[in-house]
Amino acid sequence: MPLARVFWGYGVFLSFELAALYALAVYLQQLLVQQTLIIVFGIYTPWILIAIWRCADNATAFWGTMAKWLTMAWGLNTLFVLLFLQVDLLVQYGHG
Repeated sequence: MPLARVFWGYGVFLSFELAALYALAVYLQQLLVQQTLIIVFGIYTPWILIAIWRCADNATAFWGTMAKWLTMAWGLNTLFVLLFLQVDLLVQYGHG
């Protein structure tokens, strides 16, 4: 697939949708939905990172390299965000 479609469509847009659903679940205080979305995001993230990495060769050298660097940063950021969200959720379970 073209890098732009995977990066913007499946990467940025779908990540935004998942984050919006998570924010809604936080607003509605739906802990089970939050937990489910953390798991979904944990499965989705490696899939999209691998897809972007593989599709980087379908772009010019500059954009392919840029996508790979952004993918590494994205992966590390997501790892930390999911970790902190999970810790926060565990704290909420304890106070529930």
